[in-house]
Amino acid sequence: MRSRAIWFLFAFGALLPGCFAQSAPAGTPEANPSRPTVSTPATLTPVGYLQFENGFLFAKDSLEFSERLALNQVTRLAVHPRIELILQSEPVVHSDLSTQHELHEGEVFAGAQTVLIQGHESRPTVSVSYIRRLHASVAPEIDIGTFRQSVLILVSGEVLGFHFDANGIATEQAEESVRRAQFGQTLSVSHPLKGFTISGEIWHFSQPLHQGNAVGNLWAVSYPLRKNLVVDGGFNRGLTSTSTRWELFAGFTYLLPRRLWKARK
Repeated sequence: MRSRAIWFLFAFGALLPGCFAQSAPAGTPEANPSRPTVSTPATLTPVGYLQFENGFLFAKDSLEFSERLALNQVTRLAVHPRIELILQSEPVVHSDLSTQHELHEGEVFAGAQTVLIQGHESRPTVSVSYIRRLHASVAPEIDIGTFRQSVLILVSGEVLGFHFDANGIATEQAEESVRRAQFGQTLSVSHPLKGFTISGEIWHFSQPLHQGNAVGNLWAVSYPLRKNLVVDGGFNRGLTSTSTRWELFAGFTYLLPRRLWKARK
């Protein structure tokens, strides 16, 4: 497993040079990372700028595997101050179950997020999003499983110097001809500390296909190398018998420094 982990780290590292090679022109807006927490911010990325969120996730001891290592990628593009397009995927997934080793492509999802209420000072931002699966995979999933489609209500704001992101999630899970509704709730709280941002999160998802509940506690740290490039890392600890026991992750968020189209005057 160690040699495969090194290979994944090498492939992940190969994504970084292009991000460091291109310096951000003056006036480039800040990246708005949605990783590494389970919660997604209600706020959108800057309009007209592509944002890439890349990383790897190592998971250990879950219902479907003993170890799992995957690359993950999310691309975001806000086409309007209230509308953002989303494409997410796992290009490669390696998993172990006892003596069985598997290597597969992961699943692909696409969707959009819309701001319903623009936040201002003490008023939080409220958004909704819809995500649908475009490509299914046979790769084993972590404790929250996979879905055909999902709807999220997202709330983000500031309270007493702390930033919070809260999500309410409803998904449709499917296994052959069986269809089940899944519900989840997440709450992430973060605070800056000497240039870093420390995040703590608690989350819960029902497991309708396994008659259980997955609950986890996540801790992460992020640091902006530039205002359009943020690196992160952390871990998640499963808290129930049907939760993935441990998850380790690291990655970066990179906002392409050039706008795809000219801004309207």
